[in-house]
Amino acid sequence: MRAAAEALGYLRSILVTIPLIYVLTIFWGTLSAFAAIVDGTGHLQHGCARYWSRCLLAVCGVRVHVHGAEQLEAGHTYVFTANHQSYLDIPVVFAHLPADFRIMAKASLFHLPFLGWHLRRSGHMPVDRKNPSRAARSLLAAAAHVRRGRAIFVFPEGGRSPDGRLGEFKAGAFLLAIKAETPVVPVSIRGTHALLPMHSWHVRTGSVEMSLHAPVPTAGASSASAESLAAQVLETIARDLGCVPSPAPIAASSAPPSEAPSSAP
Repeated sequence: MRAAAEALGYLRSILVTIPLIYVLTIFWGTLSAFAAIVDGTGHLQHGCARYWSRCLLAVCGVRVHVHGAEQLEAGHTYVFTANHQSYLDIPVVFAHLPADFRIMAKASLFHLPFLGWHLRRSGHMPVDRKNPSRAARSLLAAAAHVRRGRAIFVFPEGGRSPDGRLGEFKAGAFLLAIKAETPVVPVSIRGTHALLPMHSWHVRTGSVEMSLHAPVPTAGASSASAESLAAQVLETIARDLGCVPSPAPIAASSAPPSEAPSSAP
C-alpha cells in the first residue's frame, strides 16, 4: 500500500507538480523582467519572487511554519545565514523571510544573456569563486550594499547537502558581516531534504520549519574572528536541528558562497 502511494506521488510530481513549477516560473519571471525595466532598486522584483515562491509552495503542497520572527527589529539590516538541504529552501526563504534581501550568486550566471542583466537589475550580487581578487572585490561591494541598508542572504555551506546533514560553513559570509558591521541572523531550515532531496524529481507534500535565531552582533569584531563567528552560527543551527556539526575545520573563504536562486524570478 505504501509503495503504491509512493508511486502515485511520484507520478503527481512528474505529471503535475514539475510542469506547474515551470509555468509559474515563466509567468512570474516574465513579470519580474518587466518590473526590472522600470525599477532599478529590485523591490518589485523581490515582490515577484515572493509571490512566485508562495505559488510554488502551494502547488507542491508544502506548508511552512516560521519561528522567531520577533527576533528581528524593524528598520535593521542583517546578514542571514542558513543551512541548505534542498532546492525548496529557496522558495521557503523568499516566501517567508520577513525582509527585503538579496542573494550572493555565482558569477557565471551574470554572464548569461538576459539572466545576467536581470540579476544585476534586481540587486543580486556576483561572486567569482575561482578568482580570489575578484571574490575580494565582490565581498567589499556586498559590504557596501549592506552598510547602505540592503539585507543579504547566504547559504554558507556553499551548496545543498547531499544527505541532509549539516556541512561545514565557509567563513566568507561572516567576513562580509564583520566588514559591514552588521549582525548575523542564523536561520535553520528543517524538513526540505525529506520533501525534495538532491538528485530527485519527486516533490513530496509535507511541512517545513524555518527558525530565525537571535542576531549575533559583529560591531567591533576583527576580520580574524570570521572563522570563530562561522563556528558559533554553525553550532546554533546544529543545536536547533538536533545534529552534530561537521568535524571538518571551518573553511576560510574571501567571499560568501551561496547557491544562487537560478530559477527564481
